[in-house]
Formats: sequence, C-alpha cells, structure tokens
Amino acid sequence: MRLDKLLSNMGFGSRKEVKILLKGKACQVDGEVVRDVAKQVDPVAQVVTVYGERVHYQEFIYLMMHKPQDVISATEDKYDQTVIDLLDPFHAHFEPFPVGRLDKDTEGFLLITNDGQLTHNLLSPKKHVPKVYFAEIEGRVTQADIDAFAEGVTLDDGYHTKPGKLKILKSDEQSEIELEISEGKFHQVKRMFESVGKKVTYLKRISMGPLSLDESLALGEYRELTEDELEQLKNAKPAK
Repeated sequence: MRLDKLLSNMGFGSRKEVKILLKGKACQVDGEVVRDVAKQVDPVAQVVTVYGERVHYQEFIYLMMHKPQDVISATEDKYDQTVIDLLDPFHAHFEPFPVGRLDKDTEGFLLITNDGQLTHNLLSPKKHVPKVYFAEIEGRVTQADIDAFAEGVTLDDGYHTKPGKLKILKSDEQSEIELEISEGKFHQVKRMFESVGKKVTYLKRISMGPLSLDESLALGEYRELTEDELEQLKNAKPAK
C-alpha cells in the first residue's frame, strides 16, 4: 500500500495534508524517516510511526450504535440527520454504512460497518438472521396474536410474512411485547400488528443475530464491537 494512502485511510488527513506531514519528516518506517508519498509499505509487517506514535492499520470498522428516533439509517440525506452524522471524524472517514435499516422513529441496535461482505451475509435472504424488537402496543395482545404471528401474517400489500416469535410481557389496553422476526420488510413490525388490529406506539430493536444492544450506550452513542462479538456475528446462524 502507498504510504500516503495508508496515512490518509487511518485518519491523518487528505492526501494533500499527508504530503505536508511527510515533507515535515513526521513519519518513519522501520525507524527511518520517509518523505516519499508513493513509498510502498506493508502496514502489518512494518512499523510505521507518525511523530513517534505507531500507526495501527485497520481496514474495516464494526460499530454498535444505539440509534435514536428522528435519525435516519442512511449515509447521507438532504433534510434529516443520519446515523453517519453521529460518528466522530475518525470513524466517519472509513465511509461506513448501516447494515439494514431502522425506521426514522425506531430506536435501538444498529450495526454500522464498511465491510461489504459481512453486510451481504447478514442481509442475505438465505441467512434469515433473527432480529428481536421490544414494542409498546395500543391494544390488548393475546394468545391469538401469538398463534397468528407463529403462522405468519398477511400484510396490507398481500405479502405473507415468515413466522415470528411473539412474547407478551404485559397484556392490557397498553401492551408490551418482544417479537423475533427474520425479515426486514418496510415497517414490518408495525404492519404485522396492524394486520391483527393493533397499533405500535413505540419500537426498539434490542438484538440482531447473536448480539444484543449494549444498554450502557445512551441514545446516539456507539462503540466498536469486541473481537468476540465480531466473531459471533461472522458465525451467526440463520433463524430457526
């Protein structure tokens, strides 16, 4: 990899800014000052430093975000704040994107990465990676709803969903539930409840595949996945 590309990719500025950095003799490779922007380096095998601090090469980033309401799951938007707007400059420069989507008014677990292959695997219809939601429902949720969701329900456009696992936490005029589904149709959870005559008033995704939302993250906060979490995600099994 070219030295200027490595430093630019790792957040040391644009190619132009990196060129100025190198001219100022700020960078060393294996202990030797390097000023040539085009020098080829192996960021894994060689020791690259800037102002004496080692540059740790990282190709991909994997972030768990506690997405707030009124923020959209997109990389850019003319009108609304996006989840990418919530990232600090270091993470944003990797040009990551959300894996799947959470509706604008839905909170909770959102994975953000620049790893296209992992994203494809997680979103592949063949994988059916399970997602669990917590919801508050206007109306009394009953065993009949559990049975209906277990068979799959027909949405307003005629689509028949795959089976969902509905768990009632509180059944009253205002009910609370958890729902596991393996698809991600537009407004799916809301439309599933509409199909049985009820309305979702609050929705939060609490897990995706083997990973659960880190509840220590406040709304709008995020953190990098641990190596163990990433391994779990890469080995995620399809929903049964």
